[in-house]
Amino acid sequence: MTAASSLPPLAASSRTVPATTYDAILLAGFGGPEGQDDVIPYLRNVTRGRGIPDERLEEVAHHYRHFGGISPINDQNRDLKAALEAEIAERGLGLPVYWGNRFWAPYFADALKELHADGHRKVLVLVTTSFSSYSGCRAYREDLATALAETGLEGELELDKVRQYFDHPGFVNPNVDAVRGGLASLREQGLLEGAHVMFATHSIPTAAADVSGPRESLPSGEDVPTGGADEWYAGGGWYVAQQRAVAALVMDRVADEFPDVPWSLVFQSRSGSPEIPWLEPDINDAIEKLDDAVKGLVISPIGFVSDHMEVAWDLDNEAVETCEERGIVPVRVPTVGVDPQYVAGLIDLVEERHVAPGGTPREREALTDLGPWQDVCPTDCCLGRAAKPTIASC
Repeated sequence: MTAASSLPPLAASSRTVPATTYDAILLAGFGGPEGQDDVIPYLRNVTRGRGIPDERLEEVAHHYRHFGGISPINDQNRDLKAALEAEIAERGLGLPVYWGNRFWAPYFADALKELHADGHRKVLVLVTTSFSSYSGCRAYREDLATALAETGLEGELELDKVRQYFDHPGFVNPNVDAVRGGLASLREQGLLEGAHVMFATHSIPTAAADVSGPRESLPSGEDVPTGGADEWYAGGGWYVAQQRAVAALVMDRVADEFPDVPWSLVFQSRSGSPEIPWLEPDINDAIEKLDDAVKGLVISPIGFVSDHMEVAWDLDNEAVETCEERGIVPVRVPTVGVDPQYVAGLIDLVEERHVAPGGTPREREALTDLGPWQDVCPTDCCLGRAAKPTIASC
């Protein structure tokens, strides 16, 4: 990889588009099974095209079977949709909120048909991921473009997408509150002196990480916007750079009350062939390698916006068990979920793009030097495979 310091800075501002007037919002989710009979069909959807037999899918299905075949993600998105509607009503924006998923009902195609049948033509999409990667951004944009084509609504519906919001105050501040609360819990237990904070995010193949985001410079170590760790960027494309920057920012914000607490960025939920390199260290490996002086561990699922299956299983079960084996007290803090700051932040993002005729868009906020992120993505953004049509690209 070319040294970050030898490349020009990210010109995200050149891909900021003028605000306009929209007539509806689409909340775009991942989807999850809602009963035992849904589990294998859902996993077939997620792995479509990879030729994975049902026998192997059943090996993964036990995570869902453990919870009655129900992923919490759909109920969490129902709650988020209701919270967004309440915030929109309070601000008097008059925008209805629809909901569609990539891999389970309500599917994108169904949501688009409903939007069109209700008379909407210009739609702003809120995606339930905050960081830049193929799976966290481009895949959603591709699947929405595919749904437009499959429903025959190309040219009938215009879909735009809000920017990635990893360093927006609405996402950062609830994570600051959560980590502060986790460290306070360790202090109450007399474990603050031996505390460590792990920021957990979804592992992805290193090849996908390295091409995440636009093909422009990555920040060098000298450009860290907030303190907290040496060599905070060490490969992994914009996906890793964004998460390390936000983790450093969170620790900087809690340092007034909890100074000098060590932290690390770790990864979880890897899948696929073991021969393919994925981002490391895995959280369980990282816990096992912690110094014996560490007696209390705050686990912050910063890579996720809700407590869905990867959080409920990989953190609340596997990581907690690893802590117990090491004699470490774990405190798993919440995701942003429906925190009022997060909900308000999402509608702030809407108001960056949506204005009534003659109105003024909201100022674009960002808490690191990496943002505010781009509104539209260049055609090669997060592209490590053959290009497909997308929405929200330039």
